[in-house]
Amino acid sequence: MSVTLPVETVAEAPRRRSRRSLNLALGGVLFGTILVVAIVSLFWTPFALEDTGGGRLQPPSGEHWAGTDRLGRDLFSQLMVGARLAIIVGAGSVLIAAVVGIVLGLVAATASRWLDDALSSLLDIAIAFPTLLLAMLIVAWRGASVESAILAIGLAGSAIIARLTRVTASRVLAMEFVTASRTSGTGGFGVVWQHVLPNVWPTLVVPLALQFGGAVVAEASLSYLGLGSPPPNASWGRMLQEAQGTVLVAPTAAILPGILLIATIIGMNLLADGLRDIADPATRSIA
Repeated sequence: MSVTLPVETVAEAPRRRSRRSLNLALGGVLFGTILVVAIVSLFWTPFALEDTGGGRLQPPSGEHWAGTDRLGRDLFSQLMVGARLAIIVGAGSVLIAAVVGIVLGLVAATASRWLDDALSSLLDIAIAFPTLLLAMLIVAWRGASVESAILAIGLAGSAIIARLTRVTASRVLAMEFVTASRTSGTGGFGVVWQHVLPNVWPTLVVPLALQFGGAVVAEASLSYLGLGSPPPNASWGRMLQEAQGTVLVAPTAAILPGILLIATIIGMNLLADGLRDIADPATRSIA
């Protein structure tokens, strides 16, 4: 028996493919540019971050491409190092959120009823707790550093990943092919490794990608409040905080970090949107 696809579905397939390609392309260009700048900053910056010989609040010039700040430091060098810090914090916090969240979610999905209820209640409390406030508490406890920011943001975001993992894993464990696998003698770890994880990860790709952008914003917020990476490390958030008093005299010191912050977030959101279309079978193009 043949199935006739609706005319709207067939007509919308090229549009979906075009949107997916456009999102991936734009997201790749924006995020890829930030990533390249971050990698280059590992080996080269126009000036050292401690160099204050550029003159206070100088406009962009051939020597200082983005100008200088109120201490005479080169802004372009700070922007480059800020991109590196954003990538490190985003990647590190997402890794922590993924590991902690997936482990907790799988434990809740496979544990006894009372343990599942207890973990679910704790996850609900963690999700309801403001992420930035939780990160501020952890950073205040451990002290301001890059490691503290990564740990704080990663743990704050792990609750959402754990909740999604638990819901998806519970749904997979209730399917017939999992029951058949258990009947054939596959142990609990084998079921999780062979059946649960391969079916869970597509659901987590987009939330983790979105959490990367959220982690960059959280790090900038912590640095703006003085709880992020301490000097001499450069952070876009601290650059914004330092530039707010001189924004009318040297606007580039406030505008450029904000533009890079927005570009990074938009780039990750576009990549997440494109990854969602790829990972979700319901949104794939129809052959």
